[in-house]
Amino acid sequence: MSALLGVPIDAAYHLVYALANVLTPVLGGLAAVAGIVVFTAAVRLVVMPLSFRALRGQAAMAALAPRIQELRKRHAKQPERLQRELTALYRREGTSVLAGFAPILAQWPVFSVLYLLFRSSNVAGGPNRLLSREMFGVPLGDHWLGGGGVFTAHGAVFLGVLAVLTVICWLSARVARRMQAVIAPRATGGKAPATGGRVLGMVLPYLTVVIAAFAPLAAAVYLVTSTGWGVAERWLFVRARRGGTSGQTTTTSQSSSAAPRPARTLRKRAV
Repeated sequence: MSALLGVPIDAAYHLVYALANVLTPVLGGLAAVAGIVVFTAAVRLVVMPLSFRALRGQAAMAALAPRIQELRKRHAKQPERLQRELTALYRREGTSVLAGFAPILAQWPVFSVLYLLFRSSNVAGGPNRLLSREMFGVPLGDHWLGGGGVFTAHGAVFLGVLAVLTVICWLSARVARRMQAVIAPRATGGKAPATGGRVLGMVLPYLTVVIAAFAPLAAAVYLVTSTGWGVAERWLFVRARRGGTSGQTTTTSQSSSAAPRPARTLRKRAV
């Protein structure tokens, strides 16, 4: 464990463990699981402004995709001119090529701390006591393939968590497709994306399930919570953008219908 992340991991550990102790009189054996869920949700709530900023940056870049492609074709043999034109375009639109990625990179240390906490056997100079807690009789430090078998009670708990995560990843893929359709309908011209991109978009969300399958149960619970929160953020963003788009369309339609029609000119006959 790196010294850079050691201090925040230790601090997060004490907070989650204290929260689990507070919840124990109410939730009993599920207190540690609830502590992981509540703490993860609280952290996601704190970094939510960065998440929405990243989504807005991705939307801006997707909307500019046709113009960027046009500039690349026009100045394909003039790299310096292309760079100047792209820089000017980003400046006019108030965005940058890193607008959708910089906020994600800023969140990376936070999520790394949480993931390492829920999969590290030793933290704060001693054993990770969170991993000794249980979820339906299965220690949070256990691995799916390291128990008594896939079709035992131990395996059933893991299969349940992985099934929930799979559904969340399926929803993530659907929300991502809707987001693409809403933020950049002109970028694809109403056509489906290329086969390679479509396959990658279908497979990539499920890598989280693969990671959870080889992680301790505590880390799998964290991935379920964090991934589910991320899907909810994207859904809210898509809904807000769709509402704004429909509102603009309605306003434009009303403005067009309310526009005065040109008066008919009447020819007067000379008496």
